[in-house]
Amino acid sequence: MNNNSTEVAKAAIRLAISTRGEEGDIIDDFKEKGILGAAVDIGGDLINSIPKIIERALVASKKTGVIRDAHVYEGAVAGAAKDAISQVNQKALGLNFGGKLGIARSGEHIVVCLFISIGLLHLNDLAIAVGHRSIPRDEV
Repeated sequence: MNNNSTEVAKAAIRLAISTRGEEGDIIDDFKEKGILGAAVDIGGDLINSIPKIIERALVASKKTGVIRDAHVYEGAVAGAAKDAISQVNQKALGLNFGGKLGIARSGEHIVVCLFISIGLLHLNDLAIAVGHRSIPRDEV
C-alpha cells in the first residue's frame, strides 16, 4: 500500500501516545495497512538524554525491522529523531521528562514522534513533536 507522509506521521503519533498494552495491536493493525511501526520508552534530563534517545530510536527501528542495518536508514531515523527533539528542546531545557517514541515507516517515508511529559515539581507539562525523513523505497 502506498501511504503518504501524513498517514505515516499519524501512525507514529498513535504509537507514541499508546500504552505498552496497546502497542502490539496497533503495530499489527498498521502492518495490515502497509505501515511498519515500533515504539520505545524514554526519559531523563533532556540535554543529557539526547544521544540515548537517538540510540533507542535506532535500536528499536532495527530490532523490529522498520529499517535495515545500513547507514542511509540509520541516518534517516537519527535525523528525524533529532528534529523531533529540537522541537521540544526549549520547553524541556534543564528539566526531567518521561515519555515515548513512536516510529513508523511506509515506502519512502519514515517518521519519529516524540511524546513527553515534562516534570517541574508536581506540575507536569506535555509536548509532542514529529520528525520526517525520506528513505529508499526499494528495501526494508
